[in-house]
Amino acid sequence: MAIQWFPGHMHKARKEMAKVLPEVDVILEVLDARIPWSSENPMLADIAGDKPVLRVLTKSDLADPDRTQEWLALLRQSDGHDAMAIDTAESAAIRDIPPRLKALVPSSSGSARIKPWVAMVVGIPNVGKSTLINKLAGRVIASTGNEPAVTKRQQLITLSEHWRLRDTPGVLWPKVENEASGYRLAATGAVRDTAMDSAEVATYLLDHLIIHYGQRLTARYDRALPLQDSVQTLEAIGRLRGCLGGGALVDFDRAGRLLLSEFRAGLLGGITLETPAMRLREEADTAREAAELAARREQRRTRKAAERLARRARSKAAKGH
Repeated sequence: MAIQWFPGHMHKARKEMAKVLPEVDVILEVLDARIPWSSENPMLADIAGDKPVLRVLTKSDLADPDRTQEWLALLRQSDGHDAMAIDTAESAAIRDIPPRLKALVPSSSGSARIKPWVAMVVGIPNVGKSTLINKLAGRVIASTGNEPAVTKRQQLITLSEHWRLRDTPGVLWPKVENEASGYRLAATGAVRDTAMDSAEVATYLLDHLIIHYGQRLTARYDRALPLQDSVQTLEAIGRLRGCLGGGALVDFDRAGRLLLSEFRAGLLGGITLETPAMRLREEADTAREAAELAARREQRRTRKAAERLARRARSKAAKGH
């Protein structure tokens, strides 16, 4: 699925993040525990450089706990990186974030520094960044909402005399190279619903759920729910829930929006849409597709250059006669 949702304020936010990065000591990257890879912004690696990073997997109560442990083990492997999972309702877990940030900054235990340390909070839209900041600060500072792109500008927040948080708007990237990641971002609500086809996203979601969480579907909707084909499954869900249009036919858009809403609310249980193994396969597939596309473009460029040379040669030959 091609994501075509990159509002102007996101481009501006990226430039502002790069501008203030020299003042930042550590990065707190907020990821969605249901899609830890797809919610990781590839632009951050270009912007962050060698800054230490704490990755916080939010919405862990909506994710599969076994898959979350797999992702945490992977994300902790890089030097200068740490990772933890939280349910934003658990204040005890959130209180563990400042000590983890401190441990990542080598000089944070020294006494020579006078000014506070600064952690930049980054994450894609609707990942729970503002909710996390409010919990950390113990007061409502950042605007929250169950829709993407609520935060529009940066702000500096005082946590204590030693720490500041720099909140940044949720930022996607101009082109999502991996098609599956585009669907996952849409399914979890990182993209405005008006920018996607709900039925298309819902059938992609069902392709995954049928294989990995089929019992959750039958427990939620009907024990006789057909699980052979995602379109048939969505049609059956729509009929069971009264998502009907003219001629008593299923309105697939309504059925898709219903399924997505219930998935996002956790009514199907804890579900994770990707695993580390899937990441390796899809990265390899994406790299191969990119190489094939580059090769085709180079072939077209070479062919057009040859055609231009041939036309020039014919023109010269004609003038010579």
